[in-house]
Amino acid sequence: MTTLLGSNATNSNGGQAPRAPKIVAHRGASGLYPELTRAAFDAALEMDIHGIECDVRLTRDGRLIVFHDPVLGRTCNGRGRVSALDFADMRALNVGTKDNPQQVMLLEELLELMQDHPDKHIYIETKHPSRYGPEVDEQTLRTLAYAGMRDSERVHLISFSHRAMRYFTEFAPELETFYLFRLRERKWNKNNCMLSRPHGVGPALSHLRARRELIGFKGLKTYTWTVNGPKDMLWCRDHGVDVMATDLPHLAVETFASAGGAGKKAAE
Repeated sequence: MTTLLGSNATNSNGGQAPRAPKIVAHRGASGLYPELTRAAFDAALEMDIHGIECDVRLTRDGRLIVFHDPVLGRTCNGRGRVSALDFADMRALNVGTKDNPQQVMLLEELLELMQDHPDKHIYIETKHPSRYGPEVDEQTLRTLAYAGMRDSERVHLISFSHRAMRYFTEFAPELETFYLFRLRERKWNKNNCMLSRPHGVGPALSHLRARRELIGFKGLKTYTWTVNGPKDMLWCRDHGVDVMATDLPHLAVETFASAGGAGKKAAE
């Protein structure tokens, strides 16, 4: 496997090379396989990367599933709202392809899959339909506890909700958290006001490019999404981004390996 540049790598001139961001497979290797499926996660976990990212939300009967959208249709052969369906209904859907059908996963199943990859990290984004309040976050911590990962350094919690950030700060202070800036905050939150105290911030790449002061904002770590082009990947490297989510983790590995230690500035 190809090893990515670390903080001690040097360039051809003997100087310090820029450090490559940690590569996180966004919804698994979703550029190669249907997103958030076992196939996507299996592929990503075999790569020489930092870890994987997933979204979780609750079904009507309170099961914590790995699923992004609040409604069905885009990624599966069903219709309706996830919150209006029981887990059995969701399990019956095909979230893969006709040739390679896949079932919706529970978070507990994904965590079990990670036991075979003790070097990999997981970034869990909790989704927040208003009817549930903190229940999604509570269930996430219960599931982590059941898996023996309640205080694992391999677990990172991310969310667009400051309420979720405050909840995790209070009840799981040992877990690293990232507040995901919404794209519209570029307009209505020009001062980058924070209503919680996460360990890091997570603006989208376009947001980060426009508001570079968010890189290392208030001394916090920087997580950005979703970085799928080589030039953007190198821009993240050259500007000090700590963690980079991508649909194409294999391309990120190749890009950083090919760039070597030259440290040349990526195109602005």
